[in-house]
Amino acid sequence: MTAAQRLSQIFGWAFVIVGLAGFAATGTDMTADHTLAPKLFGLFPVNALHNVVHLVFGLCGIFGARSYGGARAYLLGAGLTYLVLAALGYVAPNGLGLVPLGGNDIGLHLFLGLGLLLSGMVTARRDDVVRTTV
Repeated sequence: MTAAQRLSQIFGWAFVIVGLAGFAATGTDMTADHTLAPKLFGLFPVNALHNVVHLVFGLCGIFGARSYGGARAYLLGAGLTYLVLAALGYVAPNGLGLVPLGGNDIGLHLFLGLGLLLSGMVTARRDDVVRTTV
């Protein structure tokens, strides 16, 4: 298993856990206003749709980890998506009336986006790594 595949698995399972924890915090609440929405861990505004999105991102990471190409595509695609979500949080913190994206979610989405994107950029295939002998 390559580093990209392992990272895709780790991010994937983390998103699944966060999605399930979000449902424990929100139930089926659909409040999109980040100031009124229930908070996951008391910090991050989420609603039921937001939790479903976390579950989908998680499953994509888990299934993407089945191949190097899938894992790398997941890391890069999810990274870019989370950077867009961070920017959207500044412009439309209520997520266009669908999901809360403002507040602490902006920083979290920026951090996740950079982490995912960099993970996809720096991980190489096992057979692409140059080996040197000493």
